[in-house]
Amino acid sequence: MDLLFWLPVICCGALAGASTGLLGAYIVGMRIPFLGICVSHAALAGAVFGGLFGLAGPWLLLPALAGAVIAALLLGMLDPESTRVDSNVLMGILFSLTLGLAFLGLGVYDIRGISKNDILNLLWGNLNFCRWSDFYLMVTAAVLEIIVIAAFYKELRAILFSRVHAAAAGVPVSLVWTAFLILTSVVLTVNFQTVGGLMIYSLLTNPAVAAFLLVKGYGRALALSAVFGLLSGLGGFLLAKATDLPTGAMIVILSSLIVALAWAISASRSRAGR
Repeated sequence: MDLLFWLPVICCGALAGASTGLLGAYIVGMRIPFLGICVSHAALAGAVFGGLFGLAGPWLLLPALAGAVIAALLLGMLDPESTRVDSNVLMGILFSLTLGLAFLGLGVYDIRGISKNDILNLLWGNLNFCRWSDFYLMVTAAVLEIIVIAAFYKELRAILFSRVHAAAAGVPVSLVWTAFLILTSVVLTVNFQTVGGLMIYSLLTNPAVAAFLLVKGYGRALALSAVFGLLSGLGGFLLAKATDLPTGAMIVILSSLIVALAWAISASRSRAGR
């Protein structure tokens, strides 16, 4: 009975780690790690205002997803070349706006005497509460991720190395970039419950950084990043279960240890090659 109870949690942790790890390989490769924080807080702002309109529990996913997608569309429309502002700066501006909106909404909660428990659960996350319904939703997001990556595999690879050169080669950069941003918003929002909106950033960056430290090549980095993400999600849960410590924190710490181990291996290879 105990295994049957924890099985959906295990599956959710593994799938969340793998899907965010795969996505993170592009985000780290494009040097836009701030994208994860920007989208996460846009989703949080959406959920906060959704709660003010009476939504609660799983229904908060809808306004959270709407907030994240709106942020993605805004970033897609703001071309760094035409605005002469770096992508990370644009994300920083949008992040500050969505963070301000989220805190404004939370202030209204206090004024109206509305409970913030559902919002705090979304913010901090708890993998232990995941059930099969959450897993099926994560599977849907993961399938969408695979479809988008497969459909734009060559285009994303070109953008990964240089958006300017990709545009010169005839790649519809704006279309592909916007599709990628929307994909990011969907995957992150759906996987919030694993480690929460604040800590999911670690699953998005750490597995990818570790992969790039260990392997060369576009395809291998994608695959290894997904594996490291899976190990972080699954291993973090198992460590938390064994030690009775918070699951989200253990996932973050394990993913960080994987980066440290990858760095040590990479440094040792460099010394051996001298």
